[in-house]
Amino acid sequence: MPTNFPTDNDLLNHITTGDLDSFNILFERYWSKLYATIFSIYPDQEVCSEIVHDIFLTIWIKREKLQIQNFKGYITAAGRYHVYRYLKNVKRNSIEYREEISHSNLETLNEGESNIRYRELERKVEEELKELPRRCREIFTMSRMEQLSNDEIAARLDISKRTVENQLTYALRHLRLSLRHFLILFFFLPI
Repeated sequence: MPTNFPTDNDLLNHITTGDLDSFNILFERYWSKLYATIFSIYPDQEVCSEIVHDIFLTIWIKREKLQIQNFKGYITAAGRYHVYRYLKNVKRNSIEYREEISHSNLETLNEGESNIRYRELERKVEEELKELPRRCREIFTMSRMEQLSNDEIAARLDISKRTVENQLTYALRHLRLSLRHFLILFFFLPI
């Protein structure tokens, strides 16, 4: 049965030449799926909407340079990456905010309890990382601990950037699934 719907690859080829209609078709085709993926990781409607628009804006801006083989996989990985980057920035900002509070005349925060919880979470993450395959663990450590980009990791390990992305996705999925019950207890039960 023939179909008149263009494939994602056809649309991407048209987008590289600046075809805004093709871009709009891809946006309409995938924005809700991308939003749902992001929302499942971080359920904040405003943040999710912002991330979706950032991803599609980046695709449009870099349209001439992007080489995307699987658009659905690409935006799913991009969505996860943006959420984790957002959470990292939120964490960094909250730490800076706490430093400002500690210098004021406000009540002192119970940093001892926070430190204990942080160390426990850190220990649990290290435990879960040991269950990953060696190469996957190595790539995750280079990305998250050494702050190397996917390109830098691929060059250092002499593997493709796509392999790096796949391994990071696998590691993050493993951590999210294995730590989900721990995190619920971690935040709601007193020490």
